[in-house]
Amino acid sequence: MRHPLLSLLILLGLAGCGQEASDKTQISAVVVERGDVAAAVTAGGTLQALVTVQVGSQVSGRIASLEADYNSIVKKGQVVARIDPQQLQAAVRRTEANVAAATGNVAKSKATLADAERQLRRARELLPQGYVSQAEIDSLATAVEQAQAEVAAQQGALAQARAAYSEAQVNLDYTVIRSPTDGMVVTRSVDVGQTVAASLQAPVLFTIAQDLKKMQVHTSVAESDVGQLKEGMAAEFSVDAYPARKFQGRVSQVRVSPTTVQNVVTYDAVVDVENPELELKPGMTANVSFRTAEAKDVLKVANAALRFKPPQAWLDAAKAAREKAGSGGGPAAGGNGNGSERQRDPTIKRVWKKPADGSDPVPVPVRVGVTDGAVSQITPLREGTLAEGDQLVTGVSGGAAAAGGKSSGMAPPGPF
Repeated sequence: MRHPLLSLLILLGLAGCGQEASDKTQISAVVVERGDVAAAVTAGGTLQALVTVQVGSQVSGRIASLEADYNSIVKKGQVVARIDPQQLQAAVRRTEANVAAATGNVAKSKATLADAERQLRRARELLPQGYVSQAEIDSLATAVEQAQAEVAAQQGALAQARAAYSEAQVNLDYTVIRSPTDGMVVTRSVDVGQTVAASLQAPVLFTIAQDLKKMQVHTSVAESDVGQLKEGMAAEFSVDAYPARKFQGRVSQVRVSPTTVQNVVTYDAVVDVENPELELKPGMTANVSFRTAEAKDVLKVANAALRFKPPQAWLDAAKAAREKAGSGGGPAAGGNGNGSERQRDPTIKRVWKKPADGSDPVPVPVRVGVTDGAVSQITPLREGTLAEGDQLVTGVSGGAAAAGGKSSGMAPPGPF
């Protein structure tokens, strides 16, 4: 049986070991790397054809036949549909008959005019001999004028009849629907036997996309990001149909007309896309990324290192080291930056470098450059204080953390 005093000593020893373990500082860090960093603005968008033409009917009638269907490749002028022409053919024959009747009326009125002119001439020849009176002359002159007016009226009626005939002929020609452009039929809105009415507006029969080998992505960019976009800027996007692929494009236009939905303002940034294999289709949803800035072959680190707030003990140690270095006229420990510089320039931040010998981390002021939201470009303010492969602190726990506290927020402006 174990002696009670021995048991007590064992418990005290275990407690001491536990306290020692709890006092040990645990530091997590990330490695400074060298590579490329690209800043980007993301937005959602929809693929559309470069030019989309709606083909409608200018006359009413029953669809007699369809010469094109979904995905049909059509050429400009090609017949895509026909409307039953019987009623319009009857209208052409009716107006043609009206033209013939109006032509006869013109001939009749001209004959009447010629007779009135002959009678007037005879009467004027007989006037000197006294066989006719001046009143008769005046009456015959009036008859001539009336006959002339009748000729003009009948000629006008003939012109109207001819115009009606031309209109009926044009409407008859409209029963043959032709494609106005080269392209592909993306929608068909009618079937054979269906009656279309064009009394108020032209009904849409087909939608034809012109040259799907060139398409556009219309994106909705937030007002906070639109200032970073410029024409000619590179963009890449993915679609749900090909989740593993990235398609490339270029900004062709940033439209100034805003769209407001539930007090959220967005702007349409148009991205031109080449589609030689016709893999992309109109209406696809695109997740677009605009590359707004890029830095190549630079030092970069995870943003967690920039957000790290050190324990108070580290800040006190850094302050003491700076004061000691300052009393000797040398540069401040950890770099040549100070709190006022950080306040004036928000790109200046402080990171904590973990020495390889296991000693306490030291502050290093850096200038933050391009960031993609997860990784940022960093440039040390003092040459030689930071290099590829160095470790920067992202978190601390244990004794030092208990003494000074720990936060995941950005360290407030203050002395390095």
